[in-house]
Amino acid sequence: MRKDTEIAKKRILCIDGGGVLGTFPAAFLAELEKHLDHPIGKYFDLIAGSSTGGIIALGLSMGISASQLLNFYENRSYEVFGKNNRPFLSFFLRKIRAVKWCFLRKYNSEPLRTVLYDVFGEKRIGEAKTRLLIPAWNPVANSVYIYKTAHHPRLKTDYKSSAVDVAMATSAAPSYFKQHVTQHGVVLIDGGIWANNPVAIAVVEAISLLNWPRESLRILSLGCLQEAYNIPKHAGLGMLNSKIINLFMDGQSQGAMGIAKLLTGHEHERTAIYRVNQTVPYNTYKMDDTKTIQDLKGLGHSEGRSWQPNLEAIFFDKPAEVFKPYYKLED
Repeated sequence: MRKDTEIAKKRILCIDGGGVLGTFPAAFLAELEKHLDHPIGKYFDLIAGSSTGGIIALGLSMGISASQLLNFYENRSYEVFGKNNRPFLSFFLRKIRAVKWCFLRKYNSEPLRTVLYDVFGEKRIGEAKTRLLIPAWNPVANSVYIYKTAHHPRLKTDYKSSAVDVAMATSAAPSYFKQHVTQHGVVLIDGGIWANNPVAIAVVEAISLLNWPRESLRILSLGCLQEAYNIPKHAGLGMLNSKIINLFMDGQSQGAMGIAKLLTGHEHERTAIYRVNQTVPYNTYKMDDTKTIQDLKGLGHSEGRSWQPNLEAIFFDKPAEVFKPYYKLED
């Protein structure tokens, strides 16, 4: 077998879900991008993203720069999550939403659709310049649903899908937004339901469908912050409260990381996965709290500055090979 250094490397970017917390990975990538000659998406052979990470992944694959996507979070998140610049009115609306949330989804999906259309317009998956994986969940069929570019002969349909449709599907977080009905009548919800950290599905796709040697893989996995919290030994449902969501998400993420590490080779022998995920105090940042966006931006830039020297030679020595899909959109 050839030595690891002699195998042409394949670079994968994976981005977790997390609402406005996506500001953190967007700012991280924007900081790295400052040192590059091209938009950062051009340096990866495969990009996977769930929920808000799916929106970032879509943008990067379409050639949109990380700095432009960061601008999207800074300037348009307020529209999506219904915030108002007038403090009293904002407080009043927040209380109404809290009551409404007990019975209905918290936010209207149309502002999200409007903002996404301003970003992607009429673009379709087939216009992606990088291979894509965007997970969603079908609650009617009770099954996974993964949007993919035409990077294998079997993948004959998804490339025709609207980028806005895909973004709406993967980010339709239960209780926050209504279920998304696609242009084909398929009911889908947030991909974070089963793959909030998409690193495992990306590695499986790379090895099984793309047939890339595991020794060739280099994965940059970006989280949307990890909260530090404790669970009382005898806690009931009332004491767990919102921490139960953290338990499910953290367990899922750690499981995905474990699978990815096993598939890419023992970490004592080689480093294949580079995981970036800042730990923060419990309940400091929420997925729909736009007041924390500037703090999230600062955290992302700081982490990017710290990681840049280590990641440069591994991921950014030159752009990835041009992606040539098996099927192309008709003009």
